[in-house]
Amino acid sequence: MTIDGITPRYDRRAASRVLAGLAQPGLFAAPPDPGPPRRIEYTSAALRTEPNSHLTYSQRLYLERFMRPCRDYQVTSATHRIAWTDSDGIPNTGHYRADGLGPLVPIAAREATLLLWHAVSANTALADRISALGPREHAVLTGTTTDHEPLEIFRVGIEATGRALAQHALLARQTPYRSAVEFGTGMHDSGLFAAVATRWYWELQASTFRRGMIPVTLITQPDGTVRYSAETVATLRAMKDTTIEEAHTVMRRAVNVEKLSVADAIAKYHDELDLISRQYALLPAGTRPACLAAMPHHLGGGHYSLLPLVVDRFVALYTEIAGSCRITEVRTDLDALSDEAARAEDQVFYVPDMNCKHCVRTITGVLESMGIGVVEIDLISKRVVAEFRSPRNRARAFEAIRDGGYNPVAERPHQTHAVRAQGPEAVAERDHAGPREHRQSGTESTV
Repeated sequence: MTIDGITPRYDRRAASRVLAGLAQPGLFAAPPDPGPPRRIEYTSAALRTEPNSHLTYSQRLYLERFMRPCRDYQVTSATHRIAWTDSDGIPNTGHYRADGLGPLVPIAAREATLLLWHAVSANTALADRISALGPREHAVLTGTTTDHEPLEIFRVGIEATGRALAQHALLARQTPYRSAVEFGTGMHDSGLFAAVATRWYWELQASTFRRGMIPVTLITQPDGTVRYSAETVATLRAMKDTTIEEAHTVMRRAVNVEKLSVADAIAKYHDELDLISRQYALLPAGTRPACLAAMPHHLGGGHYSLLPLVVDRFVALYTEIAGSCRITEVRTDLDALSDEAARAEDQVFYVPDMNCKHCVRTITGVLESMGIGVVEIDLISKRVVAEFRSPRNRARAFEAIRDGGYNPVAERPHQTHAVRAQGPEAVAERDHAGPREHRQSGTESTV
């Protein structure tokens, strides 16, 4: 594949510079207005841990398969999974600990994500700069990133910021922060967003987030900020090194032994390299990966890095929303899988934790491997339309998607699941079936 005659090339620093050049004049059209206070309803279900363990089956399975050399005692798990509908009418799932800050953090983080998405989309000057990109810039983004289009890359980065905040909230008891607002400010002041960008690898952060687990221990500093423990830093580095080595092993075998080209190797070993990161497979030997948003550049006569801009705006919005948002738990049957699949003609469902093109490929691949045609799959609304043959076929497809690490939900128009409202007088209801804990084993990669 070429772009105007130019072959896509893998170059993380060049890709980072393209994104920084687009963002540096201004990523957001204007400071987003949080609007009136939100009223959001959610459902909650306790995670089912294995006997004599603090982990669920899926968490343990993922730990053993993809987190070497991390041990179970180094992992903190959520106690509950929640489901709700956000202000854009999109179903979501998240996690919290009953002894922590509760569901407010993931809900407020999602609302902040939506506002920044809208601000990026409304930035016409940014759209003009993207339109002016040449084939060389597009070639380096295509060759380096999972989400090739700049707006999609920015959206995924914003969403990852919210994921990091909600996931670290599982560790609130290890910090001096006792409210959702304090936690957001404390995480910002402690530099934990930069720690995620520089120490984690993307699959680990996205996949452990979906499973409600985090392999981190926090230590409080004398000034009230928190940091990763030395053991956490060493373990995260070891997991990243293991992932890189596994990726290189696949590529060495394909290129040196099977004599495949790099493109053919990636095509042949698509599944293996999705699990252990195509990006890491293409890293030159001895090179350590860096988050594209965290790389510094000299632009406009000064030093510029995209990550602090996104983090500052995100936390400012999140703290304002968390301080005014009102959430209420509603009861529903989260285990009514047979009810989800009661009608064979119901072809529509949602995957709330589908958030990049890798996820789209994974879910499409699961369905097509079962002979189920995919009519439509929309990353923004998380909506999937598929050609199920029967209620049993639909139920089995949901199980297979859950085995891949995702939590599909079916719209339930006649049974209250979640309520989204902005302002004290407005209450808009949308109903969705909630997810339940199942075996999960997939991973996800982004930029």
